[in-house]
Amino acid sequence: MAKLTFVGGIHPYDGKDLSKDKPIKAVLPKGDLVYPLSQHIGAPATPIVAKGDHVITGQKIAEAGGFVSAPIYATVSGTVKSIEPRRVVTGDMVMSIVVENDGQYDEVDYGAPEENLDNLTKEEIINRVKEAGVVGMGGAGFPTAVKLQPKEPDKIEYCIANCAECEPYLTSDYRRMMEEPEKLIKGMKAILALFDNAQGILAVEDNKPDACQKLEELTKDEPRITVSRLKTKYPQGAERQIIYATTGRAINSKMLPADAGCIVDNVDTVVAVYQAVYEKKPLMHRIVTVTGDAIADPRNFIVRIGTNYAELIDEAGGFKTQPEKIVSGGPMMGFALFGLDVPTTKTASALLCLTKDEVSAMEPSACINCGRCVEVCPSRLVPRRLAVYATNYAEENFVKEDGLECVECGCCSYVCPAKRPLTQVIKSMRKMQLAKNRKK
Repeated sequence: MAKLTFVGGIHPYDGKDLSKDKPIKAVLPKGDLVYPLSQHIGAPATPIVAKGDHVITGQKIAEAGGFVSAPIYATVSGTVKSIEPRRVVTGDMVMSIVVENDGQYDEVDYGAPEENLDNLTKEEIINRVKEAGVVGMGGAGFPTAVKLQPKEPDKIEYCIANCAECEPYLTSDYRRMMEEPEKLIKGMKAILALFDNAQGILAVEDNKPDACQKLEELTKDEPRITVSRLKTKYPQGAERQIIYATTGRAINSKMLPADAGCIVDNVDTVVAVYQAVYEKKPLMHRIVTVTGDAIADPRNFIVRIGTNYAELIDEAGGFKTQPEKIVSGGPMMGFALFGLDVPTTKTASALLCLTKDEVSAMEPSACINCGRCVEVCPSRLVPRRLAVYATNYAEENFVKEDGLECVECGCCSYVCPAKRPLTQVIKSMRKMQLAKNRKK
């Protein structure tokens, strides 16, 4: 039987053995909590607290700034110290609410949990997800309530839970599936309640056979939910690739998954939907993988959003060797950090600490026209040619050669024997073009 996958892709060292077998550990923050008002795609949230206000865990401190936006909640009890610009993982200064933690963790009363989905209308389910501030927690941060309201809901045929976790070193989704699979399945059932004609798919890479087996056992009596075992390959978890692998349908940069009859959410997002719908709780926590060969005790932590990254390093036993490179996220698509004084956000998936910075040690040379970048590109592009257009600001040629179809996965840079920064220059040109398109 042919394995479900896509054309192209690579098989880098995955580094998952460092943390995958250790149970998730809860972390209580020690210092101030910082809540950037832009933790999602769309308009920044609007503060509804002021300096000096006392807040408690689960209290809304910023409301959605528009339809494509999401509210933010306090994850500790304490006092609002300030509302001021603070540095985030991308290096940008973002207006943020700073809360001094009082260490008491007083919490909102959420009321009795919901026992039966049948008691809720579709509008009530969506409103709970919206009010909870749930966003895509696999990286993009798109408000989930917006995603769950496509123009033609009756045409949605597949609701896909992205359980692939193909990014090297990351194991947070795996631990969630192993420790709390019931929440994932209930979250999927809440999403399916919105789409009468849809089938739920839990799409898992086949390097996680124990997770696959557990999910298959729990869904054997669920007629609308199936488990799809995907071939282990990066970037199997990219939205376009996982849709193609599970349904055979293709989308491009001008389409949304809904245009192909699909809704895609990652594991932590689906669990956040469960918590919003069943437990009536806002999004306040996420699982973060702290790993790499420089970390003394790599593992996954359940982290209160707003916690400082430096505290996570301490929780993981500190550095056993001083790292040359620290990345927020995975090695393929993460952001290199220049310091740890930044907060975890809704989209913070991992903190990767490496003893060697192999990328900065590379000296790029001339392209040798080997074609390896073409072979591995999951979007079937010619990266070396796009990189030339990007370097020379040949915008018309870049667009004509489908440069906007790049998913910025990094496969081309990874395999390039000339060590050329293909992904970086293509990514820069893409951002310029997308910004121009938005202005038009």
